[in-house]
Amino acid sequence: MRVLIAEDNRIVAGTLAAMLDVSNHEVVEMVASGLEAIQAYERHKPDVVVMDYLMDGLNGVTACRNILARHPTARIILVSGAVDPRELSLTHSGACAILQKPVTVQQLHDLLDTLVPRPPRDEDAEEYVEKSADPSRFF
Repeated sequence: MRVLIAEDNRIVAGTLAAMLDVSNHEVVEMVASGLEAIQAYERHKPDVVVMDYLMDGLNGVTACRNILARHPTARIILVSGAVDPRELSLTHSGACAILQKPVTVQQLHDLLDTLVPRPPRDEDAEEYVEKSADPSRFF
């Protein structure tokens, strides 16, 4: 899968990128803010976005909602070390999963394995039939 990482901590972003590499996924770009995530999504149309919840300026939930408003088939995984995942799920962000930091390679790998790559274009969304396992077990 092609993955966009949105994480304002460079060390954490690098760790996530290494985890994705080990799991044979391609990191298309690493950005440090919600606004940059929205812009990078437009450039790359990745299969999945791994996005930090708390970032300066535009937070992950707002960026998630913005991306999904324009691209309803986007797959976004919110990651947070500061907020309990049960509280995050109450935000109705539209994210397909929420992970608590620290994230393990196995958690990330297992979650990505449950996601079927989105169709190539948003116009194909009506024809798209999801055949993946239920990712809600990661909430």
